[in-house]
Amino acid sequence: MELLFLALFSLHFLKTEAVVGSRWCYRSQKCEHPECEDPHQWHLTDAACKGDRQSPINIVTKNVVYDKNLKPLTFEGYDGKGSSKWNVENNGHTVKVTLDTSSKVGGGGLARKYKAAEFHLHWGVPNMQQQTPGAQPYIPGSEHSIDGEKYPMELHLVHIRDDVPDVTEAKKYKDGLAVLAFFIKVEEENKNYATLLKELEKIKYKGQTAEIDPLPLSSLLPPKKDLGRYYRYEGSLTTPDCHEGVIWTIFEKPIELSLAQLAQFGALHFDGKNSTHMIENFRPVQPLQQRKVSWSSAGILLPTAKLLALLLALTYTLSTL
Repeated sequence: MELLFLALFSLHFLKTEAVVGSRWCYRSQKCEHPECEDPHQWHLTDAACKGDRQSPINIVTKNVVYDKNLKPLTFEGYDGKGSSKWNVENNGHTVKVTLDTSSKVGGGGLARKYKAAEFHLHWGVPNMQQQTPGAQPYIPGSEHSIDGEKYPMELHLVHIRDDVPDVTEAKKYKDGLAVLAFFIKVEEENKNYATLLKELEKIKYKGQTAEIDPLPLSSLLPPKKDLGRYYRYEGSLTTPDCHEGVIWTIFEKPIELSLAQLAQFGALHFDGKNSTHMIENFRPVQPLQQRKVSWSSAGILLPTAKLLALLLALTYTLSTL
């Protein structure tokens, strides 16, 4: 009888641990796990998720503030491969790639240098079986949006202050983390992603990991010449614990992947075999509150200004005739 009691207690404990361990989830997981807390309930897991500096946000371009201090960032070690292998993991929420922190970013209005710690992605629902001619072959899944428009996918390259050893220590500072965000759009096949995509077959289920030879981080991003235009604001992590203290840089130029490449991410699973496919793993946009969004470039305004000057000159010329 005592053994039976211990067995039942152990089973209950394991079930409780499983529920607690997967307490927060995305909306797309609610059918399979109705007890989990989706993004609108994350504050029940971590109170910080209801803070006033949360991410992601919708960037309204007419309200951004041009900041002359937001020069192009400097990327150190982004063109090298590094010496340590990258660990690729299905952590039950996304594909997370742990880096060796030899790559650093600075400048661009950042008060210090930050070293690359990891990158992960968020996406919607890729649909290779397009039913209606002319219909969009995917449901957007980026976390940030521009004037209400979302992209199919978003890459987050997470950096920590270069004077701390890990993310835990970085969270002790109000400027401890800096995340570079890149939208991903559907275009032609991107061969630079072939090495990473090949490993997705090995991490279809939660907890599975794989190792790949390091790649130049720059190969996964848009060309450096296109990285001078970006938005900047102060926000949070986009998953619990929703830690506030993140400097966000959202680049205008998107990365390009083919629809077939995008679909490979949607073939992963949130949990084990027969579990829900890993789709729509994004947090909805959060209120901007009193924050401002800065913009690095006045380039878009220059043609308009030139056109206005031309029209004024033309008007003056015609008036003198």
